[in-house]
Amino acid sequence: MADAPLTMLDIAKRNGHDAIAGIIDEVSQAHPEVSGRVLIGNSIVQVPGVGAARTIVGRQYKTLIRTGLPSVAFRDANNGTDSTKSSHEERLVETFIMSPNWWADKAVADSSEDGWQAVMAEEADAHLQGAIATLGTQFYYGRNGGDGSGCPGLLDVYDSTNMEVDAGGSTAKSSVWLVKFGPKYVQWVFGQGGTMTPTDVTLQRVTGSNSKELTAYFQELNLYPGLQCKSLRASCRIKNLGTDAGKGLTDDLIYSALSKFEPGIVPDAIFMTRRSQEQLRASRTATNATGQPAPTPDSVAGIPIAVTGSITESES
Repeated sequence: MADAPLTMLDIAKRNGHDAIAGIIDEVSQAHPEVSGRVLIGNSIVQVPGVGAARTIVGRQYKTLIRTGLPSVAFRDANNGTDSTKSSHEERLVETFIMSPNWWADKAVADSSEDGWQAVMAEEADAHLQGAIATLGTQFYYGRNGGDGSGCPGLLDVYDSTNMEVDAGGSTAKSSVWLVKFGPKYVQWVFGQGGTMTPTDVTLQRVTGSNSKELTAYFQELNLYPGLQCKSLRASCRIKNLGTDAGKGLTDDLIYSALSKFEPGIVPDAIFMTRRSQEQLRASRTATNATGQPAPTPDSVAGIPIAVTGSITESES
């Protein structure tokens, strides 16, 4: 059995960032596309392939993308064949700078009953959680609805002609994404060896809200995230899921999206909002003897449903 791809949580653990690994583990409930965790029923579990990630020494690298297969034919005895080859193109995979920083007035932080260290640690925790939330949004919307200075997301790179299903909704629209993770498909890339440790706290002169200087405790966090998509057919989008009657998520829409993938390629997760999950449940007919409502779905065709807070319900 092949090893599961690394996740951001694995990278944090391997680099010895125990405190950061705990934060990632906690935030994973809301942003499984980043951390490699998904919601199965009422439990959060690790799913192989979800949130795949790798580290690189620098901040960018070139990768070879196969764009076409060679032409292969039969031949008659005693006859030769033409030499053929596959077609490739070289693409640059980049990571991008994410460096949130924070400070606390020294006089205010020193007056904390828990000490200034606790004040700064709490802010470090909050900023890392904020960074993970931003990465979750960037994963889907990239430069089309995320941060224009960040890495491209699925909306920037997926095959919108062949890997898309339109639900036809027009109000409060949302999407569902089926994604295949791994080195040949979709994976996070973290530059500079995957470093994600906050800097040491220093004392600095900063400018207050009245434009005058004060002494403060200062700290920052440096991340270098990027997203590699080696195949245009590694993700499929169900778009325009709305609140209009008959325009919510159904099993038929998911199976239609599954049919878009090439034979042998099975998505690792189906990412959706809590609303889409409920629409899917409501679309099903309960067939149990007690007449109870259909249970909340946690998978379709054996593929885990990953409920995420990174997909909006107000897409254009």
